[in-house]
Amino acid sequence: MSKKGDVQVVVPKSNNFTSDSARRMIQEIMFCSRDLDIIKEKTKEIEQGLKNMIAVLGRI
Repeated sequence: MSKKGDVQVVVPKSNNFTSDSARRMIQEIMFCSRDLDIIKEKTKEIEQGLKNMIAVLGRI
């Protein structure tokens, strides 16, 4: 990727972009997306736990 002014330009590394490489890239993106969803869910659970602890400590 190169930068020209305020615009980033993607420079392909090769011209050998095939349907197989596209499939592999899409699969990798799907795995990353799933991992991000899991991280978001765990973050929400931790956040809720912390809110509960703060509420309990606030009553003491």
